[in-house]
Amino acid sequence: MTNFEYKSEFLRTLSERGFIHQTSDDEGLDKLFATETVTAYIGFDPTAASLHVGSLIQIMMLHWLEKTGHRAVALMGGGTGMVGDPSFKDEARKLMTPDMIRANIDSIKQVFANYLDFSEGKSLMLNNAEWLMPLNYLEFLRDVGQHFSVNRMLSFDSVKQRLDREQSLSFLEFNYMILQAYDFVELNKRYGVKLQMGGSDQWGNIVNGIDLGHRLGTPQLYALTSPLLTTASGAKMGKSLNGAIWLNADMLSAYDFWQYWRNTEDADVERFLKLYTTLPLDEIARVVAGDINEAKKRLATEVTAMLRGREAAEGAAETARATFETGKLDLSLPTTETTHAELTAGIGVLNALVKVGLAASNGEARRHVASGAVRVNDAVIEDDKLTLGENALLDEGVIKLSIGKKRHALLKPV
Repeated sequence: MTNFEYKSEFLRTLSERGFIHQTSDDEGLDKLFATETVTAYIGFDPTAASLHVGSLIQIMMLHWLEKTGHRAVALMGGGTGMVGDPSFKDEARKLMTPDMIRANIDSIKQVFANYLDFSEGKSLMLNNAEWLMPLNYLEFLRDVGQHFSVNRMLSFDSVKQRLDREQSLSFLEFNYMILQAYDFVELNKRYGVKLQMGGSDQWGNIVNGIDLGHRLGTPQLYALTSPLLTTASGAKMGKSLNGAIWLNADMLSAYDFWQYWRNTEDADVERFLKLYTTLPLDEIARVVAGDINEAKKRLATEVTAMLRGREAAEGAAETARATFETGKLDLSLPTTETTHAELTAGIGVLNALVKVGLAASNGEARRHVASGAVRVNDAVIEDDKLTLGENALLDEGVIKLSIGKKRHALLKPV
């Protein structure tokens, strides 16, 4: 963590809010931001149809970049996605087809419009397939590959850890860091990009790009990384007991997203308010000085509002209030439809929990039943072979399924 006192608004904002882990040149980068409009980028791998919460810190860095008067570039890895980033992975990623990658990028794009303004070129969303796919391999090896030392590449932590675990590293994956370095140089040439940002695990890849730029005669390039975040208890950001916390609305409801932040550990609330909201620092100080549960609700509402809109965030907050504080059945809880015929035939409670998204599998649902965490219409269920039929419907025409005190969903026959 740098102790440099930044004068430029962007770097000062990032430093005060806890975004900066390391830079390649504090003084030079600060001077750059103080004297010109800087174009900077962060790359995102389209390995799924949505990014998850673990990517949100990077998206917020781009948001602050634009908000302080600079130009943000969200780079989609349509080309590098054909290879897959091996950094700190125990095994190779499964290869995706071009059609899969294009579909994922189209889906991921939905989120960025909530954080960046792409009108009139204020910020850009680019795809590195634009310059990587047409590359001639032999020319690329001769013009770019010659500048990379295999000895040095083997020294990077991301590679060493893989090899130390005696996991193979394919030649295909080994090319990833060369392609990412080339991205930086190509973005400088095409769009005047001078800074690459990313998580601290990307430091080696980013510095490779700076070094390649030096060798190919580009202007000075810079690196800035953010800390890799875990919760106070050591859990990885973006994961929960139920899997990834996706950013896309079609993969996770606003209510479940809100609940993820509402369940933030006490020790993380102030840090997360600084990183994931745009609330002024003095207001954050006031919020955390009060009731910690109210602070968590404010965190959940502000983060959800940025991603899903204020109306959806306040709706999620109201659903939670009605569910947990008044004890009344809230029909705006996440609802999954089934048919009357299916319900008449009977739905096993394990299948029902999976169907409404409260469990990923029957095995997981069974474990929840065994631990006494499952309730149907607020009654604890002890029999994992229980079958739900029409007689389980409440007066409101739904069945309420719960795991623990904070996770609820409705099953509704139509």
